[in-house]
Amino acid sequence: MNQTFRKFSVAAANALGSSWMFIANVFLILVWLVAGPFFHYSDTWQLVVNTATTVFTYLAVFLIQNTQNRDAVATHLKLDELIKGVKGARTGLVNLEKLSDEELEVLQGEFNKLRAEHLKGGAREGVPAGTA
Repeated sequence: MNQTFRKFSVAAANALGSSWMFIANVFLILVWLVAGPFFHYSDTWQLVVNTATTVFTYLAVFLIQNTQNRDAVATHLKLDELIKGVKGARTGLVNLEKLSDEELEVLQGEFNKLRAEHLKGGAREGVPAGTA
C-alpha cells in the first residue's frame, strides 16, 4: 500500500508541477469565465469553480506533502552519508533532525560563533578565509 501510494504521489506531484498542468488550469479558468455570462454569473456558476478548486487543492496538499517528506528524508540520509564518509567530521551530527529544539539552538549558536570567528579572521562575507 505504501509503495503504491508513494509511486502515485511522486507521479501526481510531478504532473501537478508541470507547465502543461498550469496551462490546462489557466484554460479551465478561462472556460469558466467565458461561461459566466451564459449562466448569468449565478451562485451555481461560482460554486462550481469554488468547489473544484477546493477539492483539487485539498487533495494536492497531501500528495505534495508526501513527496516533500520523502525528499527530506532522502536529503538527510545523503547528508548523513557525507558526514560519515568525511574523515574528521563529527559523526554526532548524523541524524541531526532528531534533536530537540533546544539542542538545535545550542548547535546553531556553535555554528554562529564559528562563523563570527571566521569573519573576524579577515574573511569577507561569502569568501573562504585565505582566498580574500
